[in-house]
Amino acid sequence: MKKRPDSRWVPRLALALVWPLGLAGCSGDLSALDPAGPYAGAIADLWWLMLAGSTLIFALVIMLFGLVLYRPGFGRSLSPRHWMLFGGLLLPVPVLLALMVYGMAKGEYLIGAWQNEPVVTRVEAHASMWNWEFRYPDVGDAVSSTGILHVPAGVVVEVSATSTDVIHSFWIPRLAGKIDAIPGHTTRLRIKADTPGRYGGVCAEYCGTGHAAMSFTVEAHPPGAYRQRLAELTNAAAGATR
Repeated sequence: MKKRPDSRWVPRLALALVWPLGLAGCSGDLSALDPAGPYAGAIADLWWLMLAGSTLIFALVIMLFGLVLYRPGFGRSLSPRHWMLFGGLLLPVPVLLALMVYGMAKGEYLIGAWQNEPVVTRVEAHASMWNWEFRYPDVGDAVSSTGILHVPAGVVVEVSATSTDVIHSFWIPRLAGKIDAIPGHTTRLRIKADTPGRYGGVCAEYCGTGHAAMSFTVEAHPPGAYRQRLAELTNAAAGATR
């Protein structure tokens, strides 16, 4: 009788191939799981905890399924009512309750941080199909940049977002959550980059055929370089008005 080939290596090989790809997806310029500031860090922490909680519930359900599948007599001592009570309430409720409490605590942290940390710089984000224009009211109404948002690193920056046509969504995954840019309204979001660098931003709300290309770059400068960059933008705006 011919010996059947051992196929146990198949799931192991699949796991070995998928695991690095999964880890690679957690980093990158547009990854919310690779935070570069405290606000994005709080959101990433909440995501990881939710993943752990859902994984725990999934593992318990699969374990019970395996026991029922491979041990046919398992669970017959419990009535359907008890299965509903223990499996539907006692199994998921503690995990979901812990996730809710942690999520509320993170929400309070974000609100408290926004209220307690002083705003150093204010910028305006004006969305239109399919571009982002940024203005710097602390310097002057005529100072602006298109496609690149300049901010100082290490301080809180308040972004006021609005739109000239349809609803867009302002999102810098590594620095903060997202906020809608709505025609006729102004919404506000606070961001903070821990270190100087370049961070990707996108429109996270489908806004038409050019939506996929509606991205921008955030350049976080050291304080001295930020002031110098604003001076260059001011000089360029002054030259354009002559």
